[in-house]
This record gives sequence, structure tokens and C-alpha cells, in this order.
Amino acid sequence: TPGRPVPYGPALVLQSRFMGPDALAFSPDGRTLATAYDSRSLQLWDVTDPAHPVSHGPIAGHRGYIDSLVFSPDGRTLASGSADGTIRLWKVTDPTRPASLREPLTGHAGPVNVLVFSPDGHTLASGGDDDTVRLWDVTDPAHAERTGAALTGHSESVVSLTYSRDGSTLASGGNDNTVRLWDVADPSAAEPIGQSMSPSAKTGSFLSFSPDRRMLGVSSGSDTVRLWDLDVDDAISRICATTANVLTHSAWEEYLPRLSYDPPCD
Repeated sequence: TPGRPVPYGPALVLQSRFMGPDALAFSPDGRTLATAYDSRSLQLWDVTDPAHPVSHGPIAGHRGYIDSLVFSPDGRTLASGSADGTIRLWKVTDPTRPASLREPLTGHAGPVNVLVFSPDGHTLASGGDDDTVRLWDVTDPAHAERTGAALTGHSESVVSLTYSRDGSTLASGGNDNTVRLWDVADPSAAEPIGQSMSPSAKTGSFLSFSPDRRMLGVSSGSDTVRLWDLDVDDAISRICATTANVLTHSAWEEYLPRLSYDPPCD
């Protein structure tokens, strides 16, 4: 019952050896749960019967704490990001026998805090302590490679990422208390969209687009969630309704004498 959720079984069974997991991810089909194990390893759980999860692992590979886990949309690949500055891709078509697909992806000059796959599964986006967002072509996970230049603009660690449903826009949130939008329709030529947005409080680790891409929800350190209206046409209509008839011929001549009179709000 959504109004009164209850645990399926003992919470202790899904804890790491020494502490609670730093990262969690469900596979798209809901049958497998990935968790950070012992901080530097990961573990897969068969949760087909949530009351009796079955452990597969641990799986070693990273040399630093695992900070992010995410499954590809088809559920065949698991990506893990670590404080060692690397990203690893794992073949998990058979969760009982996960295998590393290739050498770790490198490029971030510091811990990798967050990972997210594009909706079509062809691109993996990563955000790190080096204040950058990087895009990786994972069309063939066994031969994944960096695509395009690092996306820069944040002045502190990138801690949150989310794609719009159509995959054309990526939003990133940083510890600099800003959110930035990126045009990633062509990942090899990704570029910023407009200026950064400030949530007026510390940006949290969660961003989410509405299904129609016209709204972005941003969690905030002040116990609030802010909603940003991204509908440009709607913004233009509201601005013009507020400033109607303000830019008169005389005002235009005073401030823009070298341009022909052509007010933006007709």
C-alpha cells in the first residue's frame, strides 16, 4: 500500500560488511539490486523474492570507494563510478557471473560522483570532483570511449545529473549551488543551453525532468524542492505581458539610436 509501506525483510541483510552502502541501483526489470560492498567492491542481489534476497559477489575492481552505480536501460550493463577517478563497466546479463567489460574509463581528475545513462543507452554521462561533466560512447560497452570535450562551467564538484526523456538535454547540479543545462542531442558536440540556474540554496543530489521536458525539479539543502519552468515560449509570453508597451519609440531612440525600431514584444 503506497500510503503505508513496510519492509519486505530484515534491513540488515542488505548492508555492507562495515557500513551501509554508498550507492544503490535497481536493474530495469527490478530483479537485481546493485550495492556498494565494503566501499571498494560491489555486490549484486537477486531480489526476485524481495523477502529473501540472494547475494552474488562481492565484485572487486575499484581502488577507491564506489560513489555511483547505474544500470543501462536494457539492463545488460552496470556502470560504477569511484573515488579512484575511474568508471568501470560490467556485463551483468547473468547476475550470478558478472564480468568486467574493459579496462576502466579514465579522464576525471578526481572522484566520480554521479553516473547516468542516456535513455537510448548509447551514452553514459559522468560528473566528478574536477567540476566537469564527461560523456562516453557506450554503444558497444566493450569498446566504450570518451566522446567530445569535457563540459565545463561548474566551479565546484558535480553531484547530480539527469537526462530529459528524449535524451536531447542533460541537467547537471554542482556544489557551487548552480544547475546547468546542456544540449546533448549530438554528444560529440554537446554545448551549454543558456546561463546557469541558482536554486537559491545548496543544490542537492537530485534533479528530475518532467516527462514533457518543460519542468525541472531541483532538490535543495534548505529542505525544499524548486521547480523551474523551462518552457521558453511561455516565459516570453509572461515577460511580454508584464512589459507591454514599455519600450516606446522615444525610449528606443534614447538607448538604441543606431538600430531600427523593432521591440521584441510586438
